Amino acid sequence: TAAVEPVPAPAEPAGPRFEDLVVSTDSVLGLQLETTVSSETARVEDEVVARVTRDVRVGGRVAIPVGSRVRGEVSLVERGGKVRERARLGLRFTSVTLPDGTRVPIDTDTIFRDGDAPGRESAAKIGGGALGGAIIGGIFGGKKGAIIGATTGAGAGTATGLAGGRNPAVFSAGTPVTVRLAQPATITVEER
Repeated sequence: TAAVEPVPAPAEPAGPRFEDLVVSTDSVLGLQLETTVSSETARVEDEVVARVTRDVRVGGRVAIPVGSRVRGEVSLVERGGKVRERARLGLRFTSVTLPDGTRVPIDTDTIFRDGDAPGRESAAKIGGGALGGAIIGGIFGGKKGAIIGATTGAGAGTATGLAGGRNPAVFSAGTPVTVRLAQPATITVEER
C-alpha cells in the first residue's frame, strides 16, 4: 500500500493591510468653497461644501489628498443692523469624503466672516441730509429756516440710512479658506 501524503492547503492570498493615520488637533486644512453663503439668506445648519486644496500629511503619508470633498454647515448667522451692527457668518466642517468614497467625521473650529460696518454709509446719509436741509432752509427762511431745515434734513437722512440695505457677510464660492481641526481625525489607509 502506498502512503498518501497530505497535500498542504493552498495559502489564502494575503489581503491588503491597513493602518490608521491620526491627523492631530490644530492641523490645518486648506479648502476652496464650492458653496456661496450670505448672511442675508443663510440659516443655521445649511450645508456648505468645499474641496481640499493641498494634501494633509501624517508622518510623510498623505492622509487627506487634494480634491477630497469636505462638508459642513452654517453655525452662526447674524444679519446685522442698518446703522451700527455688522452682519456675521460662521461656518464649521464636519466630514471629509476621500477620493475612494470613504467618509471620515471631522470637527473644525468655526471660521467667521463679518460684513462691512454700516455706520459710515448711514452717517454720510444723515449728515448729507442735514447739510442739504440747512442749505435749502437757509435759502427760504434765513437762519431760523436753516436750523429747521437741518433738523428736517437729518431726519430724512436717518430715514434713508435706515431704509438702505445692510452690508451682508458673504463667503463666495471659489473663496480659499483655512480651517483648524478642533479634534484629531483618524484616516485609515492601505499600508505600503
